[in-house]
Amino acid sequence: MSNGGKISTDGGQGLGQNPFGSLSAAGLPVAPKAPGSANPATAVPATRNRGRVDIKRTTAGRGGKTVTLVTGFVGIGLPEKEALAKKMRAACGCGGTVKDGDIEIQGDQRETVARILTEAGFRPVQAGG
Repeated sequence: MSNGGKISTDGGQGLGQNPFGSLSAAGLPVAPKAPGSANPATAVPATRNRGRVDIKRTTAGRGGKTVTLVTGFVGIGLPEKEALAKKMRAACGCGGTVKDGDIEIQGDQRETVARILTEAGFRPVQAGG
């Protein structure tokens, strides 16, 4: 090798003809459509995974009254928490509030709260007793 042991990468000479030029697609199955090319009116919207939230039932510091406590929100602002709390209160038919970044709903409403959080894109996990 006269160029110091290096191999040329300039492409060299062409093949002269396309080796796949004589192939035909006849008889082959049709490829599935790309995920984004479906009709948007009939497409099912993808659910976002907005993170895990913990649902706890607690009575501590409330005079023996049971409340459902939703904690662990990440990347969600106070207005959205208040909107979620309002939706939960309406579905459960009880009171509730947003306190210290957590949602408190009166009574043991864990199943209803979990359903609402799942619809909102969260992954609810029941923690504690």
